[in-house]
Amino acid sequence: MTELSGSARAAYVARMFDRIAGRYDLLNRLMTFGQDRRWRREAVSRLSLTSRTRVLDLGAGTGDLSLEVLRQQNDARPTAADFSLPMMHVGQQRPGGERAGWVMADALRLPFAPATFDGVVSGFLLRNVSDVSPALAEQARVLRPGGRLVCLDTTPASGWMRPLLRFHLHVVIPLLGRWVAGDREAYNYLPDSTERFLTAGALASRLAEAGMIQVGFVRRMFGTVAIHWASKPG
Repeated sequence: MTELSGSARAAYVARMFDRIAGRYDLLNRLMTFGQDRRWRREAVSRLSLTSRTRVLDLGAGTGDLSLEVLRQQNDARPTAADFSLPMMHVGQQRPGGERAGWVMADALRLPFAPATFDGVVSGFLLRNVSDVSPALAEQARVLRPGGRLVCLDTTPASGWMRPLLRFHLHVVIPLLGRWVAGDREAYNYLPDSTERFLTAGALASRLAEAGMIQVGFVRRMFGTVAIHWASKPG
């Protein structure tokens, strides 16, 4: 599972999301007590959308971020890219889903020309890629100079609440996965990938290494979630 690397990890993650596509949104709401919607609103707001902004929603899943882009800027032009067809099929059937462009894509080899987008946003993508640095380099490549990159993801817990948070991650979430999605394995993977992922500070450093500037982040949900933002030099 989380010990896998390279193409084996990518194939495992793709199969996992294919299996849970129909229950993914419901479980997100349950696992986060509905807070994931607030985090997505904040992430999109940090793109500084303007009229007809071209936005890549990478690892789009069922399109939550693309729909939020359209809610905040009605004439924006979101492209929802993911490597799970079942997830995208769910997203296309959601109200407003037809307004986004849907593209099957690998986050490490994006099928877009350089400087295609004004903004790139992702939600819970980076902890699932086999190599974070090339994924960030690809996002920087498809951004226009001066464009904004925003990523929402989990980050390892620390501090006095860590035992309670670990209980939520390793007991509550797998049980929800079994009861609601009938897939405990997938919801064992998700907590494991959270704890093995980069700290918020380390991810900020990776953004800078990818050539991004004005890097910043905030933590949410007792430090277990972080929203990072950065700009491409203009």
